Amino acid sequence: MLKLQEKMILLLPSIPSPQAKLLLPILLVQMALQLLVAKVATAGPVALPGCLEACGNVTVPYPFGFRQGCFHKGFKLTCDETRHPPKLLLSDGVEVDAISLSGGKVRVQSMIVRPYRNMTRPQSLGFGVAWPDAAWPDLNTGVRLAVSIKHNVLVAIGCNLVVNLVGQETVFNGNANGDIYNQYVSACAALCNYDGTDSSETCSGFGCCQTTISQSFAAYGVQFKQLDNSPSGVAFIVDRDWFNRINVRAIQNSTTFHDFSVPTVLEWWLDVEGDRDLLVRDLRSGSGWRCISLNSLALNVSDHYGAVSCNCSYGYEGNPHIVNGCQDIDECLQPDVYPCDGTCTNMPGTHRCTPKKSASRLPGLIAVIAISAGSGIVLSLLGISKITNKFKQRRAKNLRRNFFKKNHGLLLQQLISSNQDMAERMRIFSLEELDQATNKFDHTRILGGGGHGTVYKGILSDQRIVAIKKAKIVVQREIDHFINEVVILSQTNHRNVVKLFGCCLETEVPLLVYEFISNGTLSFHLHGQSENPLSWKDRLRIALETARAIAYLHSAASISVYHRDIKCANILLTDTLTSKVSDFGASRSIAIDETGIVTAVQGTHGYLDPEYYYTSRLTEKSDVYSFGVILAELLTRVTPVFASHSSEVTSLASHFVSLIRDNRLLDILDTQIVEEGGAEGAEVVARLAKACLSLKGEERPTMRQVETTLEDVQNSTVNLSSQITRVNRNAVNDRSYKGCKGSEVTRVYSLEKEFIQSSEIPR
Repeated sequence: MLKLQEKMILLLPSIPSPQAKLLLPILLVQMALQLLVAKVATAGPVALPGCLEACGNVTVPYPFGFRQGCFHKGFKLTCDETRHPPKLLLSDGVEVDAISLSGGKVRVQSMIVRPYRNMTRPQSLGFGVAWPDAAWPDLNTGVRLAVSIKHNVLVAIGCNLVVNLVGQETVFNGNANGDIYNQYVSACAALCNYDGTDSSETCSGFGCCQTTISQSFAAYGVQFKQLDNSPSGVAFIVDRDWFNRINVRAIQNSTTFHDFSVPTVLEWWLDVEGDRDLLVRDLRSGSGWRCISLNSLALNVSDHYGAVSCNCSYGYEGNPHIVNGCQDIDECLQPDVYPCDGTCTNMPGTHRCTPKKSASRLPGLIAVIAISAGSGIVLSLLGISKITNKFKQRRAKNLRRNFFKKNHGLLLQQLISSNQDMAERMRIFSLEELDQATNKFDHTRILGGGGHGTVYKGILSDQRIVAIKKAKIVVQREIDHFINEVVILSQTNHRNVVKLFGCCLETEVPLLVYEFISNGTLSFHLHGQSENPLSWKDRLRIALETARAIAYLHSAASISVYHRDIKCANILLTDTLTSKVSDFGASRSIAIDETGIVTAVQGTHGYLDPEYYYTSRLTEKSDVYSFGVILAELLTRVTPVFASHSSEVTSLASHFVSLIRDNRLLDILDTQIVEEGGAEGAEVVARLAKACLSLKGEERPTMRQVETTLEDVQNSTVNLSSQITRVNRNAVNDRSYKGCKGSEVTRVYSLEKEFIQSSEIPR
């Protein structure tokens, strides 16, 4: 109280001392009332009774805690009180900056890694794992944390440096310790400027590069590749918002940057199986659960099966993980947040604001209120409920209308109405129809995830079974990918290209409705645990059908389509093993008289055309290279990127071409093909794959030539040598033709122009 008096006297420098002493008690009462109001406004327990609510400057809400009896199983932290101020740490020593209840996020300080000479395996990014001896999170502690792919980016700083982000997960196949699997997730390259410097104010690829993290894994590591054999530079996973606010040039010029740590955002959640004591079954909610506190809800975490995130209901705040932790907000005590020009009345979960009335009308109003008090209360309760519902419905309707306009819905409506062919093959669905078809996008309806979204199984009102793609990340780039896919598929009509039934434009990112393909992907049948491996006859037919679809995209329309992400995971199989090419989110359309377009490099590691990677020039031969990798997979059943006997990561494309060049096809050919008597045809397909995998695009055949060769193999109408000769001759003729075309012009199409062109293309 003495310190408070001193502060109040300092606030009154212009008032004479005797007057200040008289006013001081009044001001103290006012200040105490303000403190009481602030305390009530933020009421609600944070930690369990008798437990500390903070470690140093970091608030520690339950289920987290650092003293015995103060944390839930799997959420134990450490408070290092030997430091000043004390530091909050994860069990592996990673420093915690902040914990968010409503957002389900933990912000930590993560390490920066540097390359070293003769590096043979990825380096851990330091999230509680000695790479690659264990998987994080620690299964013994049950911590439910993961790197947020929404809030973080991978950053590499250096000169002529390529960094691959490798995800690690543990799979238990009857093994108590589990088997550890590595998978390439993202990559970026930091190059030098032409003058040899690597300084840049933005992280745009020169001296610094950044890329999104496409998949969520338990742990991550990075693998460096120095293009000039000079091991230097750094890599790290960092909070996207934090990194966008800093000066990249200052970081590059800093001599102590390698000793820094950077903020990284982790996500945390509850498990419906392991955390039942913090959850209550509630069949009225979308997840089927609510939190232990009344007036709370549990939301599904989309990237993790069986995971939920707890929040207090609207109008309440506090800790939903504690009994009665969600307390009603008294909106009347927070006029800055909830303004009321009249009389404010707090109500559970909301408040009521009664306008001020003039003094002359007050007696009459009192009489009216006295007469109608009984019925007024009932009507008020019913009216508030009805008005609230109407406001919610109107707000949702306006939001859907705004999204529809933003996603070019009016233009697409006009195109469909003016094009009979398009109107017969696709339609615009409402959000209500797709909500009903997927049971409000229930997690049990998830079929899988692609590079640009999650796919749900749905049943339309006419009993058609469909697949509905919904974006994972709400950014403009994903919206452009989805609209691009509508443009491509609306002008495509081929039996081996997945059909687009329509789309929904009433959400922030459009929803796409496809035909339902029930038999999974080609990747699953080749590299998964399928009980019935594909026969050589089926593999050859699938290759031919896929080649026909790609050839159609390249040359059958007035505007060519380059898929840009041809891979086994994007080839779907029906019950009769008919192939369907899918996922056109990264595809590009160009005029038929053009041979390529300069664009940002995009694709999947292991399938990416090296010429496209280094020149950024996309041509039809980029798809040919990716298809060559698929042919190699069909012949060998080896993944595009695999670990060799020396534990080094090896590209299937380069390894396959090397063996074919040395006439050692049998060293890698799938023994099932030999047993089925398909060795002679496999030899032709192998030579065709080698031609497709040429490092120079001009030396590769066209997809029409690939299709013809595969037809000959299937029909067995020509011998081995004549087929190989024709493949090589066609590649040369194709190169000569392209050389006579002179200068090339790159055209850039807006989304509106692409929609208009899509309505004019003949089928």
